Amino acid sequence: MALYLASSTTVPVPAADTAVATVTSTAPTMVRQRRDGPAKPALTTMVPIDSLLPADSPRTTGEDDGHIQVLAELDAPLPPIIVHRSTMRVIDGMHRLRAAQVSGAKCIEVRFFEGTEENAFVLAVKLNVANGLPLSQGDRTAAAVRILGSHPQWSDRRIAAATGLVASTIASMRKRSTGGIEQLNARVGRDGRARPLNSAEGRRRASQVIADRPHASLREIADAAGVAPATAKDVRDRLLQGRDPVPSRLREAEAQQGPGAAPTAARSGADRPDARAVAEATSAGTALPNMRKDPSLRTEAGRTLLRLLSAHSIGEEEKWRRLVDSVPRHRADSVARAARACAEQWVRFAKELELRGS
Repeated sequence: MALYLASSTTVPVPAADTAVATVTSTAPTMVRQRRDGPAKPALTTMVPIDSLLPADSPRTTGEDDGHIQVLAELDAPLPPIIVHRSTMRVIDGMHRLRAAQVSGAKCIEVRFFEGTEENAFVLAVKLNVANGLPLSQGDRTAAAVRILGSHPQWSDRRIAAATGLVASTIASMRKRSTGGIEQLNARVGRDGRARPLNSAEGRRRASQVIADRPHASLREIADAAGVAPATAKDVRDRLLQGRDPVPSRLREAEAQQGPGAAPTAARSGADRPDARAVAEATSAGTALPNMRKDPSLRTEAGRTLLRLLSAHSIGEEEKWRRLVDSVPRHRADSVARAARACAEQWVRFAKELELRGS
């Protein structure tokens, strides 16, 4: 019976990576990963069964003989199988391939996938989770462990979506792993965008962008600092309120990660050792205009406080540099001690205020 010869339906192949996978006829082209738009309808080609290799399957128990027999007895065309072009290894459709062999077919309809072997495995998992004979819980768990090893930069949610598990399960597996899964400072989400695990440094960059370009839009701030627009808005709101752009929970998480947890931030601060101090001074300077409009601060003590804050809020890093350069070398130590004493007094003042506000 012409089991695999009559199918003319075209179904887009799901993407295995940030690109969108598309499939075209293998005469002369094949599955390609597109980065410029959605998947186009796919064409197929007939391939000799003898030229195909068994799947690198997420099914740890192999194929189900009963399911193969059911497919072989169907008097209707089945969907084409998906094959990794560079290895000729089946990605999805081993049951259909075995059914074709049982029915005596010499060729089978194929859509080719072009990509890495790691991405081919991810695609196999996604297709088996979504269609056909479902993967067992054990199969999906084993697949998730393997994807964690091959794609450590992927977020928990992205791996969960590929394996049919929940993100909290992936997070637990990542923590428990003793297989040397690489620990990165950023992960790639389902939308293909890389995001830092701790956004403290991104928030500091955003505060600096706001100081340098106070009239920039949220989108411009987000793009320049490498953060989400919602994060840029939160940073701007915090600065206007006179608060640290980095919430305490993120500062605590950053401290717990230790000095080796954020090499990117360390490198960026190598030529600007006072970058955090500048960002914090910038936040005060940005909030001062609003504070001056607050009727509750129009008291003698409030005006004194605002004058002192204005005097100590230097803001832009260029101003810091000019002041540093203006200090004579023989006075550097004494000026530094005086500045540190003033800073310690302000820190004590800030802590008292924070205790009142908590």
